[in-house]
Amino acid sequence: MAELLAPLAAADPDRAAIVDDDGRVRTRAELDTHVNRLVSGLRASGLDVGATVAIMAGNQIELFEVVLAASHAGWTVVPVNWHWVAEELAYVLADSGAAALIVDERWADVAADAMARAEAEDPGLADRLRVRVVVDRSATGAFPSGFASYTDLLATGSPGEPDDQRTGGPMFYTSGTTGFPKGVRTMLSANEGSPAVFGFIAGGFMDLLQMPREAVALLCGPAYHSAQFVFSVFPLVTGGTVVCQHRFDPVQFLDLIDEHQVTTMHLVPTQMVRLLKLDEETRAGFDGSSLERVYHGAAPCPPDVKRQMIEWWGPVIWEYYGGTEGGFLTLLSPEDWATHPGSVGTPTALVELTITDDDGRRLGPGEPGQIWFRSLLGTDFEYHNAPDKTASAHLEPGVGTLGDIGYVDDDGFLFMSDRKIDMIISGGVNIYPAEIEGVLVTHPSVADAAVFGIPDDEMGEQVKAAVELIEDAVASAGLIEDLAAHVRAHVAGYKVPRSFDVVDALPRNAAGKLQKRELRAPYWEGTGRSI
Repeated sequence: MAELLAPLAAADPDRAAIVDDDGRVRTRAELDTHVNRLVSGLRASGLDVGATVAIMAGNQIELFEVVLAASHAGWTVVPVNWHWVAEELAYVLADSGAAALIVDERWADVAADAMARAEAEDPGLADRLRVRVVVDRSATGAFPSGFASYTDLLATGSPGEPDDQRTGGPMFYTSGTTGFPKGVRTMLSANEGSPAVFGFIAGGFMDLLQMPREAVALLCGPAYHSAQFVFSVFPLVTGGTVVCQHRFDPVQFLDLIDEHQVTTMHLVPTQMVRLLKLDEETRAGFDGSSLERVYHGAAPCPPDVKRQMIEWWGPVIWEYYGGTEGGFLTLLSPEDWATHPGSVGTPTALVELTITDDDGRRLGPGEPGQIWFRSLLGTDFEYHNAPDKTASAHLEPGVGTLGDIGYVDDDGFLFMSDRKIDMIISGGVNIYPAEIEGVLVTHPSVADAAVFGIPDDEMGEQVKAAVELIEDAVASAGLIEDLAAHVRAHVAGYKVPRSFDVVDALPRNAAGKLQKRELRAPYWEGTGRSI
């Protein structure tokens, strides 16, 4: 049996391990068998220890099966954003060195297009990425040529306990400040030691966040993001049940909590805003008494939104600050939020924070500067195939940054005040303007482009573009529509600017550096915040 799943299946084989919103249930015993079959079937297809498996799937049972197979076979698993277009997927398949691609049937056409693009760029890719599988949930048998069936793959694998089990884990891709996303390698990405290593990390996470074992976790954000990943996979391997919602719907969300007696989840502020906009009758019909720990992060939360959520749900809402590179850096209880509103908490027991100015000088309480973190476990991170980016994100070996600006008060609470790096957070999703700007300037009517975030009451920030046109181009509604369509053809829809400003000239200094603060400032005046 799979090492992490064996004791769970033995203790309660019929307990639901995963429930997805197609109404499917995978028990502990069934999950263990499927993971065994996947390990066997994919090994027989040629995947060795250290191989990389890319998976493009929603919040569904098969995603967890593939992740758990990787964690027992020593593979690196890359959860792929299912919003991506073929161009984005093709890049990641090449950059990650993927030897296998597993894709849900909903995105099979995107995957086939991506494979064609990637092979055109690198003819040798076909030999390396030989394992191509479609999750055929609808049993139509219709999927692109060259792809095998997930059902058939399971059938070929042995249900018996795999030999030589080895830990594996995720490498998440985060959007880059220049061009395409970069893979982030952390201690979870290691391929050394037994699967117990993965289990120890999961258990430590549960203890750090004071989450009960055998939790019922509701996954209501895409699991290709690191936070939603760990808030679902880690409870699962420590004995819990994961209830999946593929796309967030606030009414269904409340029903799922009460129906499954959910105890914990991860939210982003945008989801809280949508919940608070529900009518009084719907809100009054929600019980929610099963909730023990509700965590939110990924984006700044307006104080009034948090206050209203605590008034509605009670003192169960905890906040954190962190990221893929460093994990969970600070925690804030609802009680501490009441006395330190606006804070994102104090450092966890495993983290040391330092605030410095631009010259690296360490700053004292109340002095804003760049936030640096060091893991007291001695762990670190690196960007895959990007040594310069890795170096720029470190003050010294072991001391990294997410690129944020903030300060620590006299009581040791961290407050965020700005971002040093050029990034937009919309709905809890990181969006890096450089990627969008690089697409805009390829439009035949655009001479120069700048992309930045402006306030949005629901999403936190929305994507805004300012464009300088070539001499003969004429600004019009049709041109704006064409610009949006041009961007949408190259990047995922959530990255497409929601509005465009046509300007005579973009502000650049004598060295040619774009002065985005001049563009952003008018939109943020009077909001009381800058992020």
